[in-house]
Amino acid sequence: MQDQKKLLKERGICVVIPVYNNEKTIKDVVLRSLDNCMDVIVVNDGSTDSTGEILRAIEGITLVEYPDNKNKGKGHALRCGFRKAMQLGFEYAITLDGDGQHYPEDIHLFLEANTEHPGAIIVGKRKNLENASRSKGSTFANNFANFWFMVQTFTKLEDTQSGFRLYPLHKLYGLSLISARYEAELELLVLPRWHGVKIATTEVNVYYPPKEERVSHFRPTADFTRISVLNTILCILAIVYALPLAILRGIWKLVCKIFK
Repeated sequence: MQDQKKLLKERGICVVIPVYNNEKTIKDVVLRSLDNCMDVIVVNDGSTDSTGEILRAIEGITLVEYPDNKNKGKGHALRCGFRKAMQLGFEYAITLDGDGQHYPEDIHLFLEANTEHPGAIIVGKRKNLENASRSKGSTFANNFANFWFMVQTFTKLEDTQSGFRLYPLHKLYGLSLISARYEAELELLVLPRWHGVKIATTEVNVYYPPKEERVSHFRPTADFTRISVLNTILCILAIVYALPLAILRGIWKLVCKIFK
């Protein structure tokens, strides 16, 4: 384990955990993350329960909190975490959720995938997703997002909704991200892909608690509407921007090959 933590440190990889009202699970998630990585950044997204108090009592983490303590959404929390990671000199960030569905023990899988695909975004494809204890709405949302991602990027990806990912931070810098909530994770795949960033996957474990124990901050009507609006915008941009860019990139590669 120490060798893994040392290698993560040498490669400039940290863990970023956005959290909102996960008082029952966050301590366990953070401590397990610290067992697997030296550098853990936690962004408290305006929690109103005891999450903030719990985090302030944990030693060895970098805690980011908002001055106004208002909930701003997962996308905003991720961007704050990435910004802090870059300020601290990290090159990559592994993101995982604070609700306990991701296993910090799988961090080594991203390290291995990063060795094989340096500079790529690595998405943790959740195992046995169809058999997991999930709602029909969640399954539909994942399939819906996978379809639109393929339309927008001409790239097939089986689990676009997984929040367990590794991002090359320098390749996110300068992207004009507009989303602040759940839909931001789609944008964090689409925009880099348009700019030529490769996306790879690694299989990870996932835990879905029984329905009566599950905590979800997803707002079906509001968030699905936001996702639909973002998909519409991205589809338009795919036609007027990404497709011409891909064609020009292909022509340039052909020209370079001819005159090599």
